[in-house]
Amino acid sequence: MRGGVDETRWGEAMSAIVAERESESAVEPKSLWAKWVVLAFLLVSVAALAVACGGSGDESAGSGGTAGIPGDAAAGDATTPQGDAAASPGSDAGTKALPMLLDLGADKCVPCKAMAPIIEEMRETFAGRLNVEFIDVWKNRDAASQYSIQVIPTQIFFDADGGELFRHQGFFSREDMLAKWRELGYEFEG
Repeated sequence: MRGGVDETRWGEAMSAIVAERESESAVEPKSLWAKWVVLAFLLVSVAALAVACGGSGDESAGSGGTAGIPGDAAAGDATTPQGDAAASPGSDAGTKALPMLLDLGADKCVPCKAMAPIIEEMRETFAGRLNVEFIDVWKNRDAASQYSIQVIPTQIFFDADGGELFRHQGFFSREDMLAKWRELGYEFEG
């Protein structure tokens, strides 16, 4: 006897407690599978949010390739945008080749929405001196892979020959974009 308790009963009670705890901690394969499915869904959701909502940061030219303007079956090399004349610097022999600012984002992304009026204003103000284009990568998913987009919005600066000069991820103010163009050797006033 142990403290007034029969050792046999004490042993049986301990065995019952251990058995009960083991059964509580046992995970059925079906519920384990469900947990993995939920975990996978959460990881995919977080990754999608990271791409959709954007961040901020600079990425120098050459760290991400670019290909042809979306929808162009005969896309150019990895550093030259090609396609319709309105979006491609130097693509029409009859017009002067212009540098290009390409903004890749989505119309429902918050930082992209904040950039939309800036991009539109720059398109109008610098018409004939700078091509300014926007591509919605949620509506044109091929563009995201063609331009190696990881975060939206992403702005890509191209020279008049179509070579990538600079790439920025996240919101980019008008003043900062014009300062970057100046740094790259282009002057746009207006």
